[in-house]
Amino acid sequence: MIKHKSTIMTISLFVLISVILGSVGCAGTEQKATDDKPTLVLGDAGWDSMRFHNDVARIIIEKGYGYKTDVKMGSTPITFTGLRQGDIDIYMEAWSDNISEYPEALEKGDILELSLNFGDNRQGLYVPRYVIEGDSERGIEALAPDLKSIYDLPKYWELFKDPEDETKGRIYGAIPGWLVSEQLAEKVKNYGLNENYNLFRPGSDTALSSSIVKAIEEGKPWLGYYWEPTWVIGKYDMVLLGEPSFDINKWKEGDYKCAFPSCQVTVCVNKDMLEKAPDVVEFLKKYETSSELTSEALAYMQDNNASTEDTAKWFLKNNKDMWNEWVPEDVVKSVEAFLK
Repeated sequence: MIKHKSTIMTISLFVLISVILGSVGCAGTEQKATDDKPTLVLGDAGWDSMRFHNDVARIIIEKGYGYKTDVKMGSTPITFTGLRQGDIDIYMEAWSDNISEYPEALEKGDILELSLNFGDNRQGLYVPRYVIEGDSERGIEALAPDLKSIYDLPKYWELFKDPEDETKGRIYGAIPGWLVSEQLAEKVKNYGLNENYNLFRPGSDTALSSSIVKAIEEGKPWLGYYWEPTWVIGKYDMVLLGEPSFDINKWKEGDYKCAFPSCQVTVCVNKDMLEKAPDVVEFLKKYETSSELTSEALAYMQDNNASTEDTAKWFLKNNKDMWNEWVPEDVVKSVEAFLK
C-alpha cells in the first residue's frame, strides 16, 4: 500500500516538473522570438504624414513580425544622414527630389530604395470647388464657372479681392523661408498675375490652413497655394488650377511657368537591413499608398483629434484588402488580432 502511494507521488511529481519545464520552455521560446531580433529604428523628419506612415509600419513590424521599434527625430538632413550611417534603419517618406544627397546615397549603396509610397502628390494654386461649381446644399452659386487654369485668373481678380488693397485680388502664398515661396513669387510674376493680384505670405502653415478653413466655413472665395497630401485636402473639396505640364528646362531657368513637379516619395532603408531584417525588407518592398489615402488619414486625425498611432490603427482596420497584400498570412492574422 505504501509502495503504491509512493509510486503515485513519484508520477505526480514527474508530471508537475514536466508541466513547469514545459511552461518555462514555452516562455523561453516567446522571449527568444523578440529578444533575438534587433530593434529597428525609423526616422521622423517632423511632419504628420511621415509619422502616420511610421506608425502603420511599426504596428505591422512589431505585432506581425515580432521586432521592437524606436524612432529618431530630427530635420530632414539630420535624419537622412542617420539613415545613410545606419543610426536609422527605415525611412517611410523620403521626398527624393527634395533631398540633395539622395542620388549619391543610392549610387554608393548606403541606402536601398524599396518602394514608391506615393508619387501622386501635387502643389500649386487651389480654390474651393464651390467657387467654380457652386454648392446647392449650402445655397452657394457658382461664382467663377469658367475658372479652369491660372490663365483664367486675371478676369476673376475682383472675386478674390485683397481686403488690404481693393484695387487687386489676393493670392495666399507659401510660408516665408520655404523654397517654394520664392518659386511661387516668380511664377506669379512670370504669368503676369502681379498686375491683378497681390501675393500675400502667411506667417505659418497654421495661418495658411486657417485662412482656408475660415473661407470654406463662411462659403466665401479663396485662392492660394497649398499642397497634398495634407489634412486640408483630405477634408475639403479643393480644385488645383491647371498649368502647362512640368518642364524641367523652365524650372532650371527659373521661369516656373509650368506645373510644379510631382515628387517621388519613396520607402528607403539602410543597406544593412538586408541582413538585419530581411522579412521586413520584403514587407516594405510592397508598401504603397497614395496621396489621396494619406490626405484622408490626416483628415481623420484632424477631425477626431487622434494621434498618428490611432490613425494608423483606423487606416489598417479600414484598408485590409490593401495591406493584406503586403505581408504573409501569418503576419496578417497577428496584426488583425491586435487590431480587434
